[in-house]
Amino acid sequence: MLPSVTSHCLKAGYPCKVVQKAERVTAPFGTRDRAAPLARAGKPARAGKPIGNITRGTTNPNRMRRLDRWLTGPQAWRLRSAGDPLVIDLGYGATPATAVELFDRLSTVRPDVRVWGIEIEPERVRAAKALERPGLGFLLGGFELPVEGQPVLVRAFNVLRQYEEADVEGIWRLVQGRLSPGGLFIDGTCDEIGRRVTWIAVGGQGPLSLSMSLRFGSFDLPSEVAERLPKALIHRNVPGEAVHSLLQAMDKAWVDSAPLQPFGNRQRWISMCKALRDDGWPVQDGPSRWRLGEITVNWEAVAPGL
Repeated sequence: MLPSVTSHCLKAGYPCKVVQKAERVTAPFGTRDRAAPLARAGKPARAGKPIGNITRGTTNPNRMRRLDRWLTGPQAWRLRSAGDPLVIDLGYGATPATAVELFDRLSTVRPDVRVWGIEIEPERVRAAKALERPGLGFLLGGFELPVEGQPVLVRAFNVLRQYEEADVEGIWRLVQGRLSPGGLFIDGTCDEIGRRVTWIAVGGQGPLSLSMSLRFGSFDLPSEVAERLPKALIHRNVPGEAVHSLLQAMDKAWVDSAPLQPFGNRQRWISMCKALRDDGWPVQDGPSRWRLGEITVNWEAVAPGL
């Protein structure tokens, strides 16, 4: 199915890559009621201009698989317990492939999930409309989230990276104001084919955790993921900042675990995670997640300094 998503956009004359640098966001992020009330449930709000800027839109099928398996794994309880299984894929890019994948994957957890793909570029929405189906739709909009209801999950991948660091907190606040109780805003970044992935989980009261997921064989040292850190952290990978200390500690533990290499990269990564936890880093989950090349730490351990 997924190749047909891309081929549909190509047949429609729609490019898979759009290059445009985002400008500073000037929307009043302190305002939390920008999305107007809707006339009918499940229909988009049309009042006001979308908040945000057109971004490059680079995307590829299966690029978000590492995040999606986290959402359907340790975070699946959020969707299962939601009174309204509303999910937003914000800024899905030049093709809707990853939004379709998100819908298919979350449907295994909650068959009645409703996923809206939201894009600020009208042609991207037009190209995606042919792929709509019950439970999956595409809307024109931005950070104001022009849907009725409170989403339990909002995914914005490779979106905030193209804004200024000074804009991040305001964007977080704007989306937080729309979340359902127990909802998450996922602010993440990954490389072009999803081999190096990082994301920040932001709850209604603030950021909760940082996750990093790497494909074994795609790195020599774990700290190479630094170039894919979310905007809130990418400029903080310098001595004196907590995220820099974490990456250095990961490298040391990875090197120290080299004797386990004959047993495979999974055992070496698990050993690294155990060593970090033993050294006092607040590493979440356990071997079942670590063996995937994934590590999650509490936000307080990596929060930027003043």
